[in-house]
Amino acid sequence: MSLQSKINQDIIEALKAKDEEKLSTLRLLSAAMKNLAIEKGLEKDAELEDADAAKVVKSQIKQLKDAMADFEKAGRDDLASQNTKEINLLSEYLPEEMGEDELRKIVEQKINELGDVTTQDFGKVMGAVMKEVGDRADGAMVKKLVQELLAS
Repeated sequence: MSLQSKINQDIIEALKAKDEEKLSTLRLLSAAMKNLAIEKGLEKDAELEDADAAKVVKSQIKQLKDAMADFEKAGRDDLASQNTKEINLLSEYLPEEMGEDELRKIVEQKINELGDVTTQDFGKVMGAVMKEVGDRADGAMVKKLVQELLAS
């Protein structure tokens, strides 16, 4: 079952269960997926590939995290809490991300493969690592590790 089909099925289950929070979050996600399908010129009711659907989920999570930071700065803990719930719900649709230790090994491996690198080669190392890990790692974590290992 594709990721988009799973989300659509979960929308129906949330409707039946009268779970308003889950329903509204999943409807927003579904709308974002439909927008991407339109941008890509897909036929009506055509489904996105799982990679594209996962990118939409990650994009939604990133938007929620950005908003949550603003809510916390403004002292709106109620809205920050709501965003945390939505982030946790959406995270269930993503594959398990790599742990920091596994990611550190890959960054070290890429630095060794590229040879004599300095902090000036940050973009080159970052590109090589992201090409290897793809969607399995958080870009912010990769950036932190690359900076840390290049500085040492």
